[in-house]
Amino acid sequence: MVSMKFAIIRFPGTWSDRDCYHVLHNVLEQQAEILWHRETDLSRFDAVVLPGGFSYGDYLRTGAIARFSPVMEAVASFAEAGKPVIGICNGFQVLCESHLLPGALMRNQSLEFRCEWVHLRREGGATPWADGIADGEVIRVPISHGEGNYYADAKTLDELELKGRVVFRYCDAAGEVTPAANPNGSARNIAGIINARGNVLGMMPHPSVPERPWWAAATAIGCGNR
Repeated sequence: MVSMKFAIIRFPGTWSDRDCYHVLHNVLEQQAEILWHRETDLSRFDAVVLPGGFSYGDYLRTGAIARFSPVMEAVASFAEAGKPVIGICNGFQVLCESHLLPGALMRNQSLEFRCEWVHLRREGGATPWADGIADGEVIRVPISHGEGNYYADAKTLDELELKGRVVFRYCDAAGEVTPAANPNGSARNIAGIINARGNVLGMMPHPSVPERPWWAAATAIGCGNR
């Protein structure tokens, strides 16, 4: 397994940065460092993680203030260079607010905070973050959010589908995509998407708190795909 160094970005209000550190450093035995959001140099890192939490207390909109943190200009350049970036939960919201991924995350359809285990079906195109997971494989991962309802206009949704950019979709244990398996009302049961190049992944569920370390199944988040 190729060794990589991961930057885990901490914004005011981030809380799952230590979960990410534990999985990367203790489970996958990779180098990892938690960085304060005022960092502007990511050149010494091979991959970037935007963890879950409530950056800036989720004031205005989720991720709307974090999008202007000094580190995000460096994250955008990092992604533009084709290097791997993942946004988890609040990190997904930040990526959408930063226009590194299309769409937006709105209040859950139930208007309730949802904290539970869900099933996801792997599909879509290639991404170093999930290439170790077989197409159609069902994994079980927890969610913890109040604004996880993914929305995009019909044209954008059609393009995501056409280009294979929907990587994870909420499903039942058998892999069936049903309304009952959708915990937040996300359009087309979408749980995770990638950018056009596949190096940027945003997902609402928390792979940093896995039932089993599926990040390891994903060849240590791209370690075997460089």
